[in-house]
This record gives sequence, structure tokens and C-alpha cells, in this order.
Amino acid sequence: MATGFYWDERCFWFSGGNYAFTQPVGGLVQPLAAGGIPESPETKRRLKNLMDVTGLTQTLTSQSADEASREALLRVHPKAYLTAFEEASRGSGGELGLRVPFGHGGYQQAALSTGLACRAVADVVAGRVTNAYALSRPPGHHCLPDFPNGFCLLANIAVAVQASRAVQPTLKVAVLDWDVHHGNGTEAIYLDDPATLTISIHQENNYPLDTGDAEVRGADKSNINIPLPPGAGHATYMRVMDQIVQPTLKRFQPDIIVVACGYDASAIDPLSRMMATAETFGTITAAVKRSATELCDGRLVLVHEGGYSEVYVPFCGHATIAALSGSPIVATDPFASAFAQRQPTERFQTFLDDWVDQLGQFHSS
Repeated sequence: MATGFYWDERCFWFSGGNYAFTQPVGGLVQPLAAGGIPESPETKRRLKNLMDVTGLTQTLTSQSADEASREALLRVHPKAYLTAFEEASRGSGGELGLRVPFGHGGYQQAALSTGLACRAVADVVAGRVTNAYALSRPPGHHCLPDFPNGFCLLANIAVAVQASRAVQPTLKVAVLDWDVHHGNGTEAIYLDDPATLTISIHQENNYPLDTGDAEVRGADKSNINIPLPPGAGHATYMRVMDQIVQPTLKRFQPDIIVVACGYDASAIDPLSRMMATAETFGTITAAVKRSATELCDGRLVLVHEGGYSEVYVPFCGHATIAALSGSPIVATDPFASAFAQRQPTERFQTFLDDWVDQLGQFHSS
């Protein structure tokens, strides 16, 4: 079996609104020079393009999926929300929640994005592929059941998990979110579900501002928030995986691990200040893959979330998918040397190590 790669060109055609940072364009905020939005299709398309050029795509089992069915969506989202979204989509679009505008056909494109995640999880659970990557767009980890948020209109991972649980009700799922923004939607959906472990590694006080505190533990302490200070860098992510994430996964003993895979912690992302590199993403992917091999027969799915640098997301994603699939194909990171020189100093790293160690002690108690 090979690594499954789930993508569809139609997801790149999803149309959102025009924002500068998280502020709508208008008034004294001038339109962006390139006419783009932070949640641009280019980051995802250029990742796929880079994979095609290096030959990585050809080593994967590539396929699309059907739109997530209304039945599947209703396991997470209320009927009134889905109806309002679908009706607005038939016209010129609209904005149902916070910073999540969409254009004509947005409902179908979002349901297709969710469908990619659903098929990826279903195929891994059924053993049709070893592990999988879903290049979903729009993303999903900020979406609450009845309130879209932060570029997210449907809760892609939660819908996929519940679809698989409809077939296998006792499925224990660990959701690891390394997008730089707190996975508030996934947390809200599963906070009181001890059969679902949720772990979020995020920049402290980035987005959303009112969620992500380490003290929010959930049922049976199955919600783990790991807020990190800006500038944390590569070594800190390695320490988080070693000291917190992997031991927590081992204690939980999941049947499958699903990763909310954002690349917005990268060193030149416009929406964060975390200094992670392509090597960081490849290495943490390898680490969680080892955990999946040890704990759940390798069952691992990565679902694409954020990441807003057209230049660097392709290299981060390529390193991730190569590590996931075990491919020797490398897309040499042209920024590696520059970003290595900008990692935390020894004094700052000592502070960061203590920060992570304290969080590790708190979450192991």
C-alpha cells in the first residue's frame, strides 16, 4: 500500500473575501496590491506544482472524492446552518460568520474539501492506504458547529471522524493540530468527548484571542493546549513533540491519529511569528508517524489547514508529505541557511525549554 493523496482542482477555485491580515479591506485599509486574500489558493496549488515537478506526486496514490453528504455534515453541523450556507451559495455568496466570506458555489466547494478529508480518513481506517494527506481547501479547524470562523466554513476533520465512527462507533481518535492558530473549532466539538484526544500547538494570543489556554483540559483531561511564545523556532517544536505530544499519544492509545496540518508557523508566514522551517515540518511529521506506527498500526491522516506564504508553504508541504510517505525525494529548501541563522539564541532557547517543560509537567499531572 502507498500513501494516499487526496486533492481536487475545484477546491482551489473557492472564492473568499479580501482581507489584509484579519482586517477587511475598506475604509483606510487599501486593497491588496495583488488583489489576493490571506487564504489564497496559490499556497496549495504551488505545493501541488512543486510535488509534480520533483516527482513526489507520482509516488503517491492520488485521487479526488465526492462532496461530503448532507447526512455526514449533519453529524456535526445543525440543519439550519447548512441550509443557510447552501442557500446563500446559490446566489452571489455572503458571510455567515467571522471573517469567512464565500462566493457563488462556496457550499459545494467547502463540502468537497470536507469530502477529501472524509475519504482520506475512511481509506486509512479501512486499510486501503497506509496513511494519507488531504489537500483540503477551505480549511476547517476553526469552524464551530453553527458558526464559521477564521477562513473555515465546515469542520473538515470532525465531519471525517464522525463519518468513520458511523461505521466503527468505538473508534478512538487523536487530533493533533500544529497549525499556528488554536484549533478552537475542533476543541469545542470534542471538549467533553473522552474518546477524542485533541492537542493544539499554537502561537499564544494569535488567533482566536479568547481560546487556547493550557488550563482548558476537557473531559478526562483529553484536551491539551500548548501555547508557545512568538519566535519559538525549530528546537522548541522538537521539544514539544518529545516532551508532550508523543507521551500524551502513548497514554491515550488512539486507533488513528489525524493531524490538522497548517504551515503558518513557518518563518516567513504573514500571520505568525514562530520561525519554524521546512525541516521542522518534515521532522514533526516523522515523529508523529513513529507514534502512529507504535500505537495504531500506522493509521495517520494529515488534513491541510493554514499556511499563507506562497513562497514557503510549498517547501514545508513537500517536506511533510515526503516524510509521511517515506519518499527519498527532496525539494531543497533555498531558505534553510537564512532561517537557521535566525533561530532563538541560547539565552532565549533556555527560556523556551523551561516554558515547554512546565507545560509538560502540567499536562502530565
